[in-house]
Amino acid sequence: MPVHVHPPLRGQKALVTGASSGIGAGIAQAFGAAGAAVGVNYRSHPDEAERIVEAIRSTGGEAVALKADVSNEDEVRAMFRAFGTTFGRVDILVANSGIQQDAAFAGMTLDQWRRVIDVNLTGQFLCAREAVRRFLAQGRDPSVSRAAGKIICMSSVHEVIPWAGHVNYAASKGGVMLMMKSLAQEVAEMGIRVNGIAPGAIRTPINREAWETPEAERKLLDLIPYGRVGEPEDIAKAAVWLASDDSDYVVGTTLFVDGGMTLYPGFRDNG
Repeated sequence: MPVHVHPPLRGQKALVTGASSGIGAGIAQAFGAAGAAVGVNYRSHPDEAERIVEAIRSTGGEAVALKADVSNEDEVRAMFRAFGTTFGRVDILVANSGIQQDAAFAGMTLDQWRRVIDVNLTGQFLCAREAVRRFLAQGRDPSVSRAAGKIICMSSVHEVIPWAGHVNYAASKGGVMLMMKSLAQEVAEMGIRVNGIAPGAIRTPINREAWETPEAERKLLDLIPYGRVGEPEDIAKAAVWLASDDSDYVVGTTLFVDGGMTLYPGFRDNG
């Protein structure tokens, strides 16, 4: 007899921020393939967001594009309202929006500091807070998921690896890590699971300079024991698992998906 395996996110409604490109786009499409209806958030590229929406719909999934700057409280609330109007409830948030504004520390402007913290850290706070409020208001539906809601905070290996020349970015991701863990500790008893994913070097537009030439890629591979640059799909598969009931007992954990970058490979020859 054929075995019918249900898609792991069947019937769930998932909002993914920063989903018009890169890791967010990969997660949105993987969630669609896993049976979730997906909100594809974007800030400034509606055409790219619509392309992801169409890709999800073309394989029989449900999706909608939602414009919002995650660092703006009113826009975040409006995005969740629009998502709720379209899909009725929210089961999963992937707080993925992130930016870099790199500078040597002595030359870093206050605006460069604030913008990165505002998007990468405050943006996750605003989205997670709205998600928690909605999870609590709508209650648990065991026919959808064992959890009352799931939040995945997109972090980085730089929540633990210092990064000269990127102090604002590393500070934002260190903040994401302890925000995630503290939130997980607070809401676990309410049936809400909060976890993080810390990608290493992934082939996306945000870090194109690091991999687009053979020389740059060779240099990058010195930092990756497993010997390849990651792809958005590597993160997307981890996100599907973390959002599904397959990981129901995983709470307050950062899952590093980095080819071993956090093993400090610079020490390989100097143990």
